[in-house]
Amino acid sequence: MVVLVGVAGTAEGATRAAAPPGEPATGAAGTAEHAAAGLAGAPEHGISWIRAGGRTPFALTPTATPPRETLKWRPCGKKARTAASPQCADLRVPLDPARPDGERITLALSRFRATGAARGSDHLGVLLVNPGGPGAAGRSMAGHVSAKLPADLAKRFDVVGFDPRGVGGSRPRLSCVSPDAYFRAPRPDHEPADAAAENRLRQRAKRYADACRAKNARLLPHTTTVNTAHDMDAIRAALGEDKISYLGYSYGSYLGAVYATLYPERVRRLVLDSVVDPGQVWYESNMRQSEAFDARHRDFLAWVARNHRTYRLGDTLAKTSAAWYGMRKRVTARPAAGIVGARELTDIYTTGGYSDAVWPDLAAAFSAYVRKAQAQPLVKAYERFAKVGVGGENSYAGYLANECRDAAWPRDWRRWHADTARLHRRAPFLAWVNTWYNAPCAVWPQPGRRPFDVRGSHRLPPILMFQARRDPATPFQGAVRMRELFPTARLIAETGGNHGVTLSGNTCVDKHLTDYLRDGRAGQVRRTNTAWDARCEALPAPKPARHMSLELPRRLELARLLRR
Repeated sequence: MVVLVGVAGTAEGATRAAAPPGEPATGAAGTAEHAAAGLAGAPEHGISWIRAGGRTPFALTPTATPPRETLKWRPCGKKARTAASPQCADLRVPLDPARPDGERITLALSRFRATGAARGSDHLGVLLVNPGGPGAAGRSMAGHVSAKLPADLAKRFDVVGFDPRGVGGSRPRLSCVSPDAYFRAPRPDHEPADAAAENRLRQRAKRYADACRAKNARLLPHTTTVNTAHDMDAIRAALGEDKISYLGYSYGSYLGAVYATLYPERVRRLVLDSVVDPGQVWYESNMRQSEAFDARHRDFLAWVARNHRTYRLGDTLAKTSAAWYGMRKRVTARPAAGIVGARELTDIYTTGGYSDAVWPDLAAAFSAYVRKAQAQPLVKAYERFAKVGVGGENSYAGYLANECRDAAWPRDWRRWHADTARLHRRAPFLAWVNTWYNAPCAVWPQPGRRPFDVRGSHRLPPILMFQARRDPATPFQGAVRMRELFPTARLIAETGGNHGVTLSGNTCVDKHLTDYLRDGRAGQVRRTNTAWDARCEALPAPKPARHMSLELPRRLELARLLRR
């Protein structure tokens, strides 16, 4: 899941060049989309088709593109307009970038304009932002970033967000099932008790994939990270910018890396926060992610143990672990309030992997159920953190559409079963949940292809990357690998485990970010003796609270945007 929920291992990079061992390769390099991956010319005047990272084995005749579209900005919503109010616009882009004169789809954009009165030489242009997913709508991210930037930078940047193809306000919009029916609680236990239970869960995943094919046949073949990167460049051109700056979180880091590979000459600043391993998209990354979430869940349980005086669930990790898995067993047999079963419980507590700001709420609900048999705090936590509505189902469809198409997934279920069973023995918290979350990819109507070849270039400006050491959604080694691929990159390591570290209240992290956004210099000498170039201490652990909060913690704001 670039749980991500998901979902952004085994032999590193196994899917980069071929399908999983023992299966036929899919997605030849000569397909139209991989040819389109060579787009790197001047889009306003024409497309220069070139080899994409040496993988496209032929050149295509240059094709003229339609004239650049003009964006018509309007107020977002019906609230009273002020100078700081967001603007919205729609942009038509090719459904298939390899056929620019063909059918078009619509992207939904938002913009928070630079607050400076004059747009002179100190104007820094556009900062395009993306919260990840894949499948996360991005327009609201622009508001978060604009509000968190220091005043001097808010005066100089236009912050632009966009809903990627098929997601949010973009049209057509992906949807496969009714969320009220498919995600109705309690759902089946994700840990199959026997072969028959496992087969029922496989059929459930197949029904979702079949429904996606039936309802989205036109869009699915063209919903990929590479095509979204081309959409980003169409946004740049429509904004009239020669270059753009970009801030991408989570899966958005992978999207930014793909864009930088395709369009290095179009990048002014590039910030990647919570970085996906480009060599493990996507089956292997989910296996590694499941293990990392298990470790982060143990961090939460250890924190509960340290706060035994508040929660009374045990003063050691062993005791709080026993209490949590005992709670899981109880809700499996009898869902709390008839709503929170094993699957819902795991979804609730997966939130704690994204941000420790929610740990006091999760611990309070945990304690209330185990010690007092109170179900309502768990139900409240489910409704607050894990219930899937229309937007969540659209996000899930967008997630699968991209990840199932971006890379080859095993088609033989025996591989999934063996890998998950082995992982579950040492990391039981999320192993089966993550497998079922991604299981539609085993039968996806559009087979995955060879992953895009992400690579850096000395033509790129300095790049700044941020990564928390114990982030489970994008484990640290992925950032190290991405840094190795980009010779102009610098990596700032944060010692905590939250997913998304910039603009979240860490002054050390934010100073690195804002200094870079001001002058474009990474500021650190690239080290050769460590995997990172500078380090920031994490924010302090949250304080315990006996009862759930009435409102969401402010520190959770970014995590809510990043977690679909």
